[in-house]
Amino acid sequence: MNTAPSLDFDVQTLRADFPILSERVHGKPLVYLDNGNTSQKPRQVIETIDHYYRAMNSNVHRGNHFLSQQATTALEAARRTTQAFINAAEDREIIFVRGTTEAINLVATSFGDGIQKGDEILISGMEHHSNIVPWQMLCARKGAELRVVPIDDNGELIMEEYENLLSDRTKIVAITHISNTLGTVNPVKRIIELAHEHGAVVIVDGAQSVPHTSVDVQALDADFYVFSGHKIFAPTGIGVLYGKAALLETMPPYHGGGAMISSVTFEKTTYNDIPFKFEAGTPHVEGIIGLGAALEYVRGVGLDAIAEYEQELLNYGTEALLGIDGLRIIGTAREKASVISFMLRNPDGDIHPHDVGTILDNDGIAIRTGHHCTQPLMKRFGVPATCRASFAFYNTKDEIDVLVHSLRKVQKMFA
Repeated sequence: MNTAPSLDFDVQTLRADFPILSERVHGKPLVYLDNGNTSQKPRQVIETIDHYYRAMNSNVHRGNHFLSQQATTALEAARRTTQAFINAAEDREIIFVRGTTEAINLVATSFGDGIQKGDEILISGMEHHSNIVPWQMLCARKGAELRVVPIDDNGELIMEEYENLLSDRTKIVAITHISNTLGTVNPVKRIIELAHEHGAVVIVDGAQSVPHTSVDVQALDADFYVFSGHKIFAPTGIGVLYGKAALLETMPPYHGGGAMISSVTFEKTTYNDIPFKFEAGTPHVEGIIGLGAALEYVRGVGLDAIAEYEQELLNYGTEALLGIDGLRIIGTAREKASVISFMLRNPDGDIHPHDVGTILDNDGIAIRTGHHCTQPLMKRFGVPATCRASFAFYNTKDEIDVLVHSLRKVQKMFA
């Protein structure tokens, strides 16, 4: 995978690729700081989807006519692009799903079929609900035990506790690469190494990592790696499950229907080879092709350049926000991605994040407020919700200044 910075990296030039960034909200220029929730789409992705519907719309893998062959070729090219983007060994290790949530549920249901009573599954205290609930459901079905690796006050995993929790009963470790709420970058390579020493399989939630840093699943030795397209400038409703071929081949199908079969009789069905065994029914063709275009776009910008620039934004934003009296950042890990969750106070106490978000919206600023699908994490820090500003490479320091100015205005309104 080519992750070298583009010599042409220029934020204003890149912003011009994203039509929505020129929109106005309540009469103010849009300041979009909700990238941890979903990213905006460059014209290259929009035009790819438009071209699909205008020139090659057809179902795939089912027809020998021209349009079907064109669509199939484009879809499988996107699979190879995805393979290269995360450095999977083979393109058949790339399974297209609806998103990170479905990918985790697929593994929990299919690989989880082999879990037995008394087995243990480890997750961390910073997981998104989609990396908690499927494992709770699996434990309830199988009589397994869910164990949680605690985090410290900085929002970092307590690695000593992780090592203590690992045992020969540990069968699955499910861990986020980057926390969607805290921005914490977890040491997933070390986490995987330790898990493998106990014979456990590791699934990494990469929803927040693939847009911001280079991912090499072979170097990590990840057994499963999952992410969503809509967070990396692709359409909604498309995601990726990477799994080692040897594991995928042993797993039963997740859904039954067309395409995932080799032959069907009323007496018996023979399943298709991977990846198709896990891709029942008509796929999200335009989403897959759009994902391929998005990954090519990111590769063209250069993930090294993206990471470097976003680190600048994170450092600038952290310093600027801490300059506001009464603002407290939740999540101060030593290694962070471009996410800042915070609470805003005035002399009378915390200002509810929903009130903050509403006022900021009137100034054209889009942030996320709430529990961010991490309610156990909110409980850990003793807050009901936080404000979250999350950056992409098309954001600017000027936009952070606008955010700071608006937050000071919020404080005055509640003084």
